[in-house]
Amino acid sequence: MAEIKNPNQQGAGGQDSRTMLILTAVFFVVFFGLQYFKPKKAPESNPAPQHTQQSQNQSTPSPAMMQAASTDSGTGTGTAAASESETVVENELYRITFTNRGAQVKSWILKKYKDDDGKPLNLVNPEAAKKFGYPLSLYAYDQNLRGRLSNALYVPSATGTLNTPGELSFDYSSGGLVVKKTFKFDSSYVIHAEVSATQNGAPVSALLAWPSGFGDQHTLPQYAGGSINLSQSGKDDQITFKKVVGGETLRGPFDWAGVSDLYFAAIFLPDTPSSVSVVSLHDTLDVPRNLKKPDPNVVDHASVLGAAMGDNNGPLNVRIFAGPKSLDLLNSIHATSGPSLEKVVSFGWWGVIAKPLFLILRFFYEHVVPNWGWSILLLTVILNLAMLPTRVQMMKSSLKMQRIQPQMEVIKAKYAKYKATDPRKQEMQREILDLQKAEGVNMFGGCLPMLVQWPLLFGFYRMLGNVIELRQAHWLWLPDLSAPDPWHILPIFVILSMFLTQYLTPSPGMDPAQQKMMAFTMPAVFGFMMWNYGSGLSLYWACGNFISVMQQLVMNRTGLGKEMREIAAKRAAKRLKR
Repeated sequence: MAEIKNPNQQGAGGQDSRTMLILTAVFFVVFFGLQYFKPKKAPESNPAPQHTQQSQNQSTPSPAMMQAASTDSGTGTGTAAASESETVVENELYRITFTNRGAQVKSWILKKYKDDDGKPLNLVNPEAAKKFGYPLSLYAYDQNLRGRLSNALYVPSATGTLNTPGELSFDYSSGGLVVKKTFKFDSSYVIHAEVSATQNGAPVSALLAWPSGFGDQHTLPQYAGGSINLSQSGKDDQITFKKVVGGETLRGPFDWAGVSDLYFAAIFLPDTPSSVSVVSLHDTLDVPRNLKKPDPNVVDHASVLGAAMGDNNGPLNVRIFAGPKSLDLLNSIHATSGPSLEKVVSFGWWGVIAKPLFLILRFFYEHVVPNWGWSILLLTVILNLAMLPTRVQMMKSSLKMQRIQPQMEVIKAKYAKYKATDPRKQEMQREILDLQKAEGVNMFGGCLPMLVQWPLLFGFYRMLGNVIELRQAHWLWLPDLSAPDPWHILPIFVILSMFLTQYLTPSPGMDPAQQKMMAFTMPAVFGFMMWNYGSGLSLYWACGNFISVMQQLVMNRTGLGKEMREIAAKRAAKRLKR
């Protein structure tokens, strides 16, 4: 299935040129299509104003320091903690560390997922959070109020460790500003939050925020995988990082809305969808181009995305999902208005192919072989066997075209004296088409079966790059099927196997110059693409090419193959005589 078959074996002359142009166009559409879907470098733009500037005190407070302090600001009695403290909330899935400074999250550890160093993954991006704000902080349109809300010392209802199910609240008041946050936890990835903020008794616009991306984002492509995800009246949408406007207010109703990267998401599910609004957050962070040897003078400007949700009518009541973008998990979480979070995993236009491919792949993993790499190989073999009849049909169609080639050349010779703009050239085309129809030849018969491969290629690309199950999945020497092959073995094999397939495929109607271009250019280009894409895609493509070589060797021994090779030999000898 993954074979790039020589497309110009259907005929010679004008028909070959047109077919060649058609398939070359398709090839470049695939090439540039993959380049389009690959995360691109973020535009260099001035960063938006920083949301918060945090100063964290890491010392452990004494019991006396934990007591709430009453202060007289001249406008009334206020409530604030005497010092900074931490509260840890823990279940089997996560370990969340809250600080009472801003009543926000300093650390959000997912116990079942690892970072690149093999440690439990922290959903909080520490570098971005220091500059732009921590999860579950409050976003206000007024920057001074925003800083005040994020630096205030709230009074927590509990300190130390809180096991789930449980509840944690934070209170703060000063100068007429009264803020209360209450969080409820259970055994799932979903928590419930209630947030209220008033100034002198009047509601204040303060939105609950996840402002600074995710902790698995370190490189430019990882940041470029970020997006704003939302669902309105059952219709989902994904706003890529290029189109996210920082500080833009998006009006509801929202079934759910939030932010995600390729593998993790933080989504708000409001109790009252009709009365909420969302603010999209977009900042810029300098990240080292080489993480192993950081150089402050060699950096990329990465887009850091976030989202904040508030209730236009008063206190916000909302559930928050913060965790992995696993299809089954997301499908089990539903908004109050009905839709699930399944669409947070976006396969794009190729979802009709990518999602079934993943479900089949997952079935093999769960019931046949418990390794994602071997499951990819098994799926590739099955798809190639299913495509075998189309390969035979391609050879038959090509052979029919070669058999009538002498008659087509006679027709072309009859009209050779006329210019291309002469109306009589249309008569030549009609005669050729009539001849093909009489002989049962379809000029595209050898092309169309091959084009079935392109949707499968795109489907595999979208599937392998968007499912968290392939993240850090290993196979033999490959440590991560979602990342490029570190030894570049598969891309090199792709180049060699494609070249060998081109060499073994009979092409009696192909111009020698075109044959060289197809034999060298296409393997080089596809090998270069595999060099930079996830090794799971390279594994699929390399396995498909290996099967194609084996199939071509067998087919060359059949009557069809022998006849095509004889025609090719005769034409080659004829060219030499010229």
